[in-house]
Amino acid sequence: MHMKRYWSRLLALVLVLSIGLMGCSGTPDGLTGDYRQDTLTLVNTMRQALDVSQESPNKAELQAVARQQINDFSARYQRANSSVSALSSFTTMRTALNALAGHYSSYPNRPVPEKLKTRLEKELNLVEIALKRGS
Repeated sequence: MHMKRYWSRLLALVLVLSIGLMGCSGTPDGLTGDYRQDTLTLVNTMRQALDVSQESPNKAELQAVARQQINDFSARYQRANSSVSALSSFTTMRTALNALAGHYSSYPNRPVPEKLKTRLEKELNLVEIALKRGS
């Protein structure tokens, strides 16, 4: 149990540091402007937020980071040109983002149900596959 807590804290620290460094990248929302890289970053953030245990002291922080990145990503790519919005990775990512953001808005203090976690993991895997194919 102590080892799990250690890894959880270490993971949260790495996430906070990486978000902090991305925040200094010159763009106000912390995104790079590279759709593929921004999408992969958000996929990793979402997985970390989904995997954090209910008892983790960093749970609220990880969820807050995920919410902020979801909002930043949506704001940047919502108005993106048609070349991004037509990609299958984008439409699948939007579906996953809407599902997780909806859960956080409706049930901020409840854990993400296993059924939703399973669905989101499938969608995130599809996003990664589509990005590798360039779609």
